[in-house]
This record gives sequence, structure tokens and C-alpha cells, in this order.
Amino acid sequence: MRKILIIGGVAGGASAASRLRRLNEKDKIIMFERGPHVSFSNCSLPYYMGGIIPNEETLLLMSPDKFLKQFNVDARVNSEVVAIDRDKKEVTVVCEGKEYKESYDKLILSMGAKPIVPPIKGIEKVNVFTIRNVVDISKIHSFLNAKKDSKVAVIGGGFIGIEMAENLKHSGYNVTIVEALPQIMKPFDYDMVQILHKELIDNGIDLIVNDKVDSFDTNTVVLGSGKRIEADAVVLAIGVAPETDIALKAGIELGKTKAIKVDANYRTNDKDIYAVGDAIEVYNPLFNDYFKLALAGPAQKQARAVADHINGRTVDNRGFIGSSVIKVFSYNGAATGLSEGLIKAMNLNINYDTVEIIPFDGVSIMPSSRLMHFKLIYEVPTGKILGAQAIGKGNVDKRIDVIATMIKFAGTIDDLKDLELCYAPPFGTAKDVVNFAGYVASNLRNGDYKQIHYSQVRELVEKDAYFLDVRLPEDFAAGHLHKAVNIPLGALRNRYNEVPKDKPVYITCKTGLTSYTACKILKNIGFDNVINVSGGFIGLSQYEYYNDKVTGRKPILTKYFQ
Repeated sequence: MRKILIIGGVAGGASAASRLRRLNEKDKIIMFERGPHVSFSNCSLPYYMGGIIPNEETLLLMSPDKFLKQFNVDARVNSEVVAIDRDKKEVTVVCEGKEYKESYDKLILSMGAKPIVPPIKGIEKVNVFTIRNVVDISKIHSFLNAKKDSKVAVIGGGFIGIEMAENLKHSGYNVTIVEALPQIMKPFDYDMVQILHKELIDNGIDLIVNDKVDSFDTNTVVLGSGKRIEADAVVLAIGVAPETDIALKAGIELGKTKAIKVDANYRTNDKDIYAVGDAIEVYNPLFNDYFKLALAGPAQKQARAVADHINGRTVDNRGFIGSSVIKVFSYNGAATGLSEGLIKAMNLNINYDTVEIIPFDGVSIMPSSRLMHFKLIYEVPTGKILGAQAIGKGNVDKRIDVIATMIKFAGTIDDLKDLELCYAPPFGTAKDVVNFAGYVASNLRNGDYKQIHYSQVRELVEKDAYFLDVRLPEDFAAGHLHKAVNIPLGALRNRYNEVPKDKPVYITCKTGLTSYTACKILKNIGFDNVINVSGGFIGLSQYEYYNDKVTGRKPILTKYFQ
């Protein structure tokens, strides 16, 4: 019989414990959790704040008693491991003020990550909350319930920050989001994330980007710009740091990211100590380096692999690419793999191109059909898929899951366009969104036409470039690009002489599909310099909305698409 200890009882720790028991009935398994709960749904914490999850007990997936009865695992809550003695192969545990030792044959570290709380001047003058566990969410829930019409400042525009902001707004509080970077949600590129910026503003959230917290005053957040925000409560959601203190003190090696370094079997530099979850760094095969990935899915996969390795099973570790999804009011956003922003930020030596399309996610005549913003990133000239992002009111996760699978198996744009997927009008189209992206990418690679993205339009407008809008007159009248010329697609073959041949012609429509057809018509007639505006008026409208509304810059559109 072996004695296996696990430090941490949430996603990684609980998954390791249950898998270990399924593989071996004889081992003695003890799991330590310093808080009062094990195996709770930490990803669901914001939804308790919004009332979607009705009570605190629902967040608790397992209890120590259930662990013992169902898995014969000794789950010890309110038990903090404060030290590891690798020579004696034992840990020091503190429970209710009392200290004791526990020996081990194998040790699994699953301490997770802790919210970053920087020493900001005046922090004692505001009511600060962080969100990590059930106790944390219960504290802010109780505090705000006692203060109606409260003003809440959420510092940080990552997953927790945005989910908390939405749920706080649903609960009736006045919410401000402060993000130091120019955008929220780093998994999305700047051009795509503007859709989410607009959605937050449209739902009454005061969104402030590119401005960081300088200090705090009494119930007030003071920003670097000098702006002051009244706040009865401040939610700090600026990021997390791996819990590595006890590992570092025990001589466990950290990697380049300052998270725990592990091998392909998630074993540390000590052959009897493993580590999983938010506390470790993982390998990314797309950029051939290590990074930190604080997501529950990878943590549970790592935990399963550790249990397998301890029991002599082969571990197939192919690394992680970072797939994620979020709900922002009526929109859903999902992303996987590399973003254009990440490629640039890391100075990756990758020759790539992008596709940005806005097709329907179902047959357009179906009441449930919605437009979906989709961005595909692929390598040139191989066509290897590198990443994708999707934002819409439908099943964006389905499309990004397809792309994540393609990336795992080194798929290309040619594989994507030929991929056979389920089809029926309530669920999708005969040529699904991802197929459509593959077609566009292959057309671009083959040089069938040229394009620009809507993020490039403003610069061209300021240079007095020629824009041709091929929508119907009534659609053009409802909103268009300033100075654009309107020739509907149906009239283009008879009116092409009105289009100049001595300058680039940028063609736009609603989403970029009709304008693509116009590009092909003009090219076949003899126009050499016609360029499609991908994403069309809808993409351009979503992209320009935030900066025009918030910064007050001069609009280039007569009206925004709603």
C-alpha cells in the first residue's frame, strides 16, 4: 500500500484523488484543503453573485464525507500544508492552530493560484474583495446585499472581472470596469474585442480602458488619468500568481515563468513530487515555449495524467493551446490557439494571414439564426491553422472547439474547408462558419482576390481612399461610411464605368460577402485594383463604436449598426 498526499482540493486535486482511487483500491489517499470546502465550482462563483446559482450550497460539488464514502479519500478541510520535507518525505500541516506531520510515498501539488493584490496607496480606504473561493464570493455577496444601490468598481478586464461585472449589473449595482490595457479579454484581438466593449457599454457598464489605478481614497478609486470613481466595493481581478511558496522553500524548481517546472509526466525535479493546475507552467506547441494557463479543463487533464503515471500508465502530453469561452450579456465569445496580438507581442517569427468573416450561424431564414463574428489565423504558405476567435449570440464554442481539434491534429485551411460537419437549419448551415473561413483563406492564399480588414478603414478614409458600397439603397441610407459611393450589386454590371480604374477601389457591403462578389465581377471585367473590406459595415460599425463614443473622435460612419 502506498500513501499519496494531495495539497489542494479543488479542480486538479479533487480530480487526481478520484482518478487515483479508480486505478487502485489499496492506496491510502489524503487530500488537504486549507479552506472549508473541497471540490467546489470556482468557475461558477460569479454566477452566484448574479443569482443564476440560487444558493451557496449549490457551488459545493463534493464534501469530505462524500469523498470518504464514494472514493475512500480522506479529505481534510481547514488544513494548510505549510512545509515539505523532501528528505524525510513528509509534510507539515496546520489545522485549527495545531501542527502535525504526515508522511508520503508520492506527493501531488495542486495549490492553484492566488489573486494579485498589489500594494496600492490608500488600499485600506476602500472595501476590497478578491474572488478565489466560496468564502470570498460569500463575503462580497453579504456585503453588497446589505447596501442597496451600491457602486462597485471592478479592477481588471479578464475572465473573472468581466463575469463579475455582468453578474453585479444583473443584481442591480452600478458597475465600473477599469482595465490598464487598451482592451479587455486578452485572448481576443483588439479588432474582435470591440464587440464585447460595445456590449458592456450598451448594458450600462462604465468601461474604462487604457487607464490604471494610481491610488485609493475614501470609497474612491483614483486613476492615473486623474479620474475619480466612487466605489462602495472594489473587486480586484487584475490577475493571479501561482502558489509556489512551499514548493520553492522545499527546493522544487520553478520554470522561466516563475511557476513550477514539470516534465512531460507533470513530475517536478523530485521524482516523488508531482504538480498540476494553475501553479505549473505548461508547454505550448504553437510557439514552442512554456506559459501559464489558469484554466480548469487543463488542470483536470493534468491531474488524470499524474494519477495514470503514478500507476504505471503511459502519459501522452501534447501540450496546451489555451481554449476558452466567456458569456458577456447577450454575446458569447470563444478563442483558441494564437491570436494576432500574441504573435506580435511575443515577436514570433511566423508568417501568417487572417480571415475575418461575419456569416450566419444557421440558415438565415430560421428565427434562431444569428450573425457570428469569426476570425481565423493561419500560417502562410502552409495553411496550417494557428488560432481562431468567435463572438456571437449563438454557439461560438462549437466552432472554436472544431478549430481547437484541428490545431491538435495539425490541420490546415484545406482540411477546414473540406471538413464534414452536422447540418440542419436549426443548428447551422450546409457550409458551416468554419468551412466558410476555410474557403476564404484558401481564396486568399491562391490570390483570387485582395482584402483589408475593417480595422484598416479609418486610416484609408483619412487619406480620401475610394470606397464603393454595393448594398441596396435603403440599406445604404440606414447607415454608411462617409463619402462612400453606392452602386448596388445588381446594378454593377451596367454601371461599372462609374467606378475609377486609376486608383484602388475598396468595396464594402453588410458583412463582406456581397462585396466579395462585386470584387470578382469587377476583376473579371478588367479592374486590377479592387479590394474587399472583410466584415463589411457590421464589422466596421462594431469596431468604431467604442472609440467614437468614449474618446469622442470624429465618426467615419453616418450611423452605427445596432
